[in-house]
Amino acid sequence: MTDLWTLPDFDGHEAVHFVTDRKSGLRAIIAMHSTHLGPAAGGSRFWHYEEGADALTDALRLSRGMSFKNAMAGLPLGGGKAVILAGPDRTKSPEMLAAFGRAVETLGGRYVTAEDVGIGVSDMQAVRRETRHVAGLPAAEGAVGGDPGPHTSYGVFLGIKAAVRRALGRDSLKGLRLVLQGAGSVASGVARRASEEGARLVIADVDAVKAARLAEATGGEIAAPEEILGVEADIVSPNALGAILDDDSIAALKTPIVAGGANNQLARPEHGAMLMERGILYAPDYVINAGGIINVSTEYLQDGGPDLVRERIEGIPHRLEQIWAESQVSRRDPATVADAMALKLIGR
Repeated sequence: MTDLWTLPDFDGHEAVHFVTDRKSGLRAIIAMHSTHLGPAAGGSRFWHYEEGADALTDALRLSRGMSFKNAMAGLPLGGGKAVILAGPDRTKSPEMLAAFGRAVETLGGRYVTAEDVGIGVSDMQAVRRETRHVAGLPAAEGAVGGDPGPHTSYGVFLGIKAAVRRALGRDSLKGLRLVLQGAGSVASGVARRASEEGARLVIADVDAVKAARLAEATGGEIAAPEEILGVEADIVSPNALGAILDDDSIAALKTPIVAGGANNQLARPEHGAMLMERGILYAPDYVINAGGIINVSTEYLQDGGPDLVRERIEGIPHRLEQIWAESQVSRRDPATVADAMALKLIGR
């Protein structure tokens, strides 16, 4: 019988909490990977999983990614993540959010939550009624707070430009073909900035209406979700769910750059080396997509304002350059290099 400690994605997590509230129907997992640098911070994902084991895998992988993301961003935070298991109808009730807030409160501040896939600002407001260990709340004009998505998209855009400079020797995206997997908050922000700079966009999303709207707003083309990773492009930007870079999808790539905001893009660690073997420059996801947690951290810790958030996000290209430079010298792939740096920062 397999136990938690032998699961492939269990990585010395400090705590994994399984939460059930019969009255509201809440089922959730809160995983805390590390509190070495501070409270375990990471958003809450509301998703329908076919199997409970899939939800656990997601929580374990995402929380580890948050430890690495926060460490590499220089934040005084550890890594955690929550997944709230949605039913097939994806119904989300106020009672369920309240029960989740109470569960977060029982952890006494060791876990700090915010938005993620399926959870919005209004949901975090509901959770906040039960616990103060919440960020991503509405902000007054000129203050820090609100939806982390635009901050994530800004960092991803800057990371894409850094990758283009390194791989293609160009300072502008003008005329380059950028393939976007996803049409949500992060992808939309990237698409609009890239379009303004003259990039040619190809967009795919499982929600065809959402993809069509973004394509119309940015002058882009639409591709089928199952074909998007094989479209010929200067940059492929994954901005949907994770584990999409595997043996088959990497073999199908027709691009010199993969740089996007999705978490846990590599299906397994060895896929970073596979990208490098193909001569594809990879931007480690938890480095390029740190803009949202940078904003969340500044809001929760109250250690600065919007100018500091922007300054911290604009440090993302420098961190990517450090990783790529070390990768070139050591002949290790960028994902492996980034993991080694992050592990050292969290004392492992």
